[in-house]
Amino acid sequence: MDPTAEQRFVELVEIMARLRGEGGCPWDREQTHESIKPYLIEETYEVLEAIDEQDPEKLREELGDLLLQIVFHARMAEEAGAFDIGDVLAAINAKLIRRHPHVFGSVQADTAQEVLFNWEQIKQAERRAANGQASVLDGVPRELPALLRAHRLQEKASRVGFDWKEAAEVLQKVEEELQELRGAMEEQSVERMEAELGDLLFSLVNLSRFIAVNPEEALRKTIARFIARFRFIEEELARRGRSLKDSTLPEMDALWRKAKAQEG
Repeated sequence: MDPTAEQRFVELVEIMARLRGEGGCPWDREQTHESIKPYLIEETYEVLEAIDEQDPEKLREELGDLLLQIVFHARMAEEAGAFDIGDVLAAINAKLIRRHPHVFGSVQADTAQEVLFNWEQIKQAERRAANGQASVLDGVPRELPALLRAHRLQEKASRVGFDWKEAAEVLQKVEEELQELRGAMEEQSVERMEAELGDLLFSLVNLSRFIAVNPEEALRKTIARFIARFRFIEEELARRGRSLKDSTLPEMDALWRKAKAQEG
């Protein structure tokens, strides 16, 4: 009979304990929370890549790699006497039940928007209980990519009513910020250009929310298209016995348009 999911999880925890224990792996044993931080970030982005590629097998593998990082951190915490993987599971289970009173309690929430509003209210109450004060904007990590962080902060503000009414208003704000950036460029003020460019990007993120597009995902996919098109230029020039240095901008632009047309 095949092992259950619970048995496989216990096996993973035991494997990590052995890797970190006496006679285990020298590399695993010398790692710290700080030293493996980059791997946690890397594995997270590899999961996103698998989702983008709509590859179930790759997603299965990458989720396993990400889960390993969680078990790794929990094992190190257990060795330090801080907590263990059981405490991690207990905490997230309790949090899910606590923040879904419309499922596990008597609170009424018939729409996703009501659920999100209640979620934020519960989180703020938790923070006030822990710290004595709380902001609606708390809980968004500083380390998030800037576009994603802006998106999350705007979402949080929106849930308490601090938002535009419709996309047309946001688009008008984007155009206003673009005009202000043009003014800063005419002044050649680096400080003001930085501020106005930031305002423009923030407004574009706001627009992305209203058209239901994740800005981080949109930019990641644009970067992927840029790489594919640029590589097409390099490969096509190489096929002709040419190099980028030997080519003119109009020639490269023509190949860029060809690559773009082929995508369609």
